[in-house]
Amino acid sequence: MHLGQEEQFLSYNGEVLIFHLSKTKHVEGAADKTMNLCVRRMVFDRDTKLFVQKSSGVFNMRASHLKIEIICCSCTTDSRTGIILPCILMKKKKRNNVVKYLLLLLHSSNQFEQSFHFKLDYEMKEDIRLFPGPSVLWRHACKLFYISSDTCTVVSAPVQLSSVVWTGEIEDEGTVVLGIRTASLPESEDEDEFSTSDRAIWGREFFGYAVETQKILTGTCFMPHAYSRVVSSVYVCKNEMLKQQLRISLVAITHKNQLIWFQDGLPKGVCDLPYEKPCSVKTAVTSSNGLLFIVSFAAGNICVVQRRDSLQVASKWQKVKSVLVDDFIGSGSEQLLLLFKDDSNTDMLSTFKITDLGEVNYASDINYKHDVPTVEGLQENGLQTVQALETRLQAGRTSVRELQQHLRLKKRVILESCRALIDLVEERTHILPTAKKVKCKREGLVCLWDDVENPPHSLSKETSLASKIPEHFTEKLWQRVVGDSLVVGVKLTESFYLSLSDVSLSLVMDQDFSSISPIIKCRNKIIKLNKAFSALSVSSCQIEPPPKKMKLDLHGKNDLKKEFPKRCSRVRPDGAKTVIAVTNLSPLLAFHRVCCIVLLHAKKQNRRNDSLQESKKITVLCGKIFLSLEDISNEKYSVKMLRDNNYFTGSLEDIVAVLAVSVRFSFQIMSSDCTLTPVNSWLLGEMECIPFKECHDNIFCHKTGSVYGTVFNWTAKNPFEGILTLFCRNLTVLFQCLHSLTRFLPPRCDLKLLRSGSKDVLTEQLALALEKEILTLRSSFFSKESKAENSLTQGNEPGKKISDSPVASLLDSEEGVQQFRKKLQNEREECVLSMNQTMNGALYQKIALKIAEAQLSSDMIVWRL
Repeated sequence: MHLGQEEQFLSYNGEVLIFHLSKTKHVEGAADKTMNLCVRRMVFDRDTKLFVQKSSGVFNMRASHLKIEIICCSCTTDSRTGIILPCILMKKKKRNNVVKYLLLLLHSSNQFEQSFHFKLDYEMKEDIRLFPGPSVLWRHACKLFYISSDTCTVVSAPVQLSSVVWTGEIEDEGTVVLGIRTASLPESEDEDEFSTSDRAIWGREFFGYAVETQKILTGTCFMPHAYSRVVSSVYVCKNEMLKQQLRISLVAITHKNQLIWFQDGLPKGVCDLPYEKPCSVKTAVTSSNGLLFIVSFAAGNICVVQRRDSLQVASKWQKVKSVLVDDFIGSGSEQLLLLFKDDSNTDMLSTFKITDLGEVNYASDINYKHDVPTVEGLQENGLQTVQALETRLQAGRTSVRELQQHLRLKKRVILESCRALIDLVEERTHILPTAKKVKCKREGLVCLWDDVENPPHSLSKETSLASKIPEHFTEKLWQRVVGDSLVVGVKLTESFYLSLSDVSLSLVMDQDFSSISPIIKCRNKIIKLNKAFSALSVSSCQIEPPPKKMKLDLHGKNDLKKEFPKRCSRVRPDGAKTVIAVTNLSPLLAFHRVCCIVLLHAKKQNRRNDSLQESKKITVLCGKIFLSLEDISNEKYSVKMLRDNNYFTGSLEDIVAVLAVSVRFSFQIMSSDCTLTPVNSWLLGEMECIPFKECHDNIFCHKTGSVYGTVFNWTAKNPFEGILTLFCRNLTVLFQCLHSLTRFLPPRCDLKLLRSGSKDVLTEQLALALEKEILTLRSSFFSKESKAENSLTQGNEPGKKISDSPVASLLDSEEGVQQFRKKLQNEREECVLSMNQTMNGALYQKIALKIAEAQLSSDMIVWRL
């Protein structure tokens, strides 16, 4: 633009940048004249509702015998840093018709940087665009030219076009120029016949050109060829590659004064524009109205189109000099800044309007004085706000300190409880903390054991119970490392195991770590360990069903079990004698050397006189295991599976370790018209399985790939039915095995996933569990019911009950009726009183715990059934 023309406006990060040229004062004796490119950063002040200057900058240029103009300005990406910066294209025209162009970058410090410059023997006038790099693109004599900061060389694109309608980024294509050119019919017959005939009819086509790759994009993915004769400007709203196909959403304005929405090359909506000669279209994303399309017209008119159910004109303005889109008020969404023409005022920002067509609406011609409080009021409100914020800050700091203090206290209590548990199982005397300790006293921590005269579960009681446990209750304690899992097994003696139920293991680190909990989270399994064991004897722990109601452990005995969510809930006394604990190995190796105490948790069964079993929870020390990173590196505890002719050899502990870390699935296979002999062929042939030497029923898959290490067990009930059990690492391996199996099975063959336990056994267990639940309810409330009946009998005088008197004789007279009514009322009140008998809290806790345990057992069996 020439000197003295209007200023250039650009929005950048919520600021309004105003660029203009000014001539410096002439100094005597100076040979050259200097021209200054000035910039002012303006921000919107929400208090005064006006734009105020934030900062300014100047760029000096020598202008001897030259005409300097600002061609255009835009925000583009600097390829060196990836930061979007304001970019200004300047023009210096010399006398010999040589035109020099400069591309300047404006940094946040208001310092201008010359990115590059170039010279042309003509002036750029058509379709000048700035795009990332920064780069400049223009059209001259139906040819496309561009230059970037990387090469600083003008490049002529190998395409001819009559107009450029959009320049921007397309996914996987880089910078793309959308333009319109004369239709060129392809010589090959590979092109679509409809597209070819369409281009021949209309004579023009819409196409895309990728600048970096020099690739031509077909125009049908943007819009049909018929629209190429009427489209004047385009804005691409969204583009993405989906299933190797370019998906594009765009809006276009036409010479017919229409705005058209295109989705994947097809028109989806049209809107008639209120003014003639539309020039350009851009978008704004507002908080209240979503996506808005802003259309500018040649006569200085603006309209906004909303896209809801259809395209509709939402608002329009006239005599608009410029429209900018940015977050000017700092609300987190975009607004429109309309700068209106005002001949009476030279400052363009004096007449403006900020709106999002919703709640935001600021205008320069609105008087906001009645909204602005006085200075004294502002100071008073500010002081009260600061005081309120200080009070909230102090309260927040106090809450944080109390929370930190509570966490420290909770941590010490947990660690002290763990130390007490370790001392208990190792039969050491544990010294309980007392209130005389300084730290505990400061935190308000006192010992509850000192305040209880007769605790229900004292240390002496636990010691007496532990003394009844036989000395040699474990036959063997072993450990194995399988992948990233540590497997610990305890083989119990037959006599000791038969008196237990709900058996499980836990691992506790013997070291004194003050920053972590010494309890190691693990999952348990119970395995029948003998040389003829079947795969069905491995009872993996099941996830509990969703609880119908909260069942509390009122004595707090199950707190430790909360650390082991997958622990088995029931053990059958018919031969399962090895208890397995599996935990992650990598957290333990962080300590390099670790010693873990192995604890066994169980319920010890006692026979009562009424033939019911009463269980008491016990914790037994099984021993210690030692683990170090050096042992793992030397494969000291690794599973060793060796092939000996037609068998795999390995200890039973190795086999059990492999089964313990695997997931067990059982399938019932039934065939109505063919035998199931292909199953054996599939196991021994396709899956390359070899049986274990120690237990022939289980076969080990050594096929290369992800299925390696899978253990199979095939039990044929008859030639047409059998059960296939798989022990695999994960579900992916399971699906691979089933996919391979289905190719070998007969066509009419059914596979059914089996749950743990047979239907008949679970039905019998459910009957016994329901019977136990009924007996528990009856025995728990029998004493209370008897007491209520006795109190009811005592309340009625003997010989004076209603049933003792003839009812007919009482109803003969009015006095008899009143007497009968009074006796009936007394008996009703006594019944109510008998039902509202109070109960001791300890007795209620004991009854509630027994009922909850019985209901939990029956609910578990119902879920499995």
